[in-house]
Amino acid sequence: MTTQDAPKMTRAAAKLERRQQIIDATMTSIARHGLSGTTIARVSEIAGTSVGLANFHFETKEKLLEATLQTLADEQRALWQTSAREAALPPAARLVAIAESNFHPRICERRKLAVWFAFWGDASAREIYRRVIAARDDERLNAAIAALTTLFEQSGRSDRDAYQTALGLEALYDGLWLNMLLYPNEFKRLSCRDRALDHLAALLPDHVPTPQSSP
Repeated sequence: MTTQDAPKMTRAAAKLERRQQIIDATMTSIARHGLSGTTIARVSEIAGTSVGLANFHFETKEKLLEATLQTLADEQRALWQTSAREAALPPAARLVAIAESNFHPRICERRKLAVWFAFWGDASAREIYRRVIAARDDERLNAAIAALTTLFEQSGRSDRDAYQTALGLEALYDGLWLNMLLYPNEFKRLSCRDRALDHLAALLPDHVPTPQSSP
């Protein structure tokens, strides 16, 4: 690397840092004010940047919301793929990895949960959600279906519908997220993770051990 390259890299890193700062502020704004109450001006105020800088990076509120959702989706995908898609990992361990990724501390924090539910609950934002997330949701669902299909066959339960079971698991994780958001004193992250793993153990007793309860 030449001395001329260093300033370019520094500027690029600073640009990425400012962009992430604005995205983080968008998450905070959505968690506090919802999607309709989130504006470029409000995000800029939270981020401590100018409206012009936010517009420079994202141009419109829709592009800012899309980038925010994309950031959450990339983060979640990276976590479950790290272990769940390793070829040597047995199918049951892949399902456990997917379940645990939903309750990883980087993913499962109240501000980020509020953002997910804001997109799910706002009719005007669902098109953004489908555009950004649909392929990633399908990818994770298909990984779970493949693992379940193998395990059901190994257990002599090939009559079980792996697709419907995988959908049920996704609904369970979403439901636990919602309870964490609505009832934070009763539904803690680790206890919700344990409930998800308990369900997997009950569903696949020959393959998934019952987890030790978290304190």
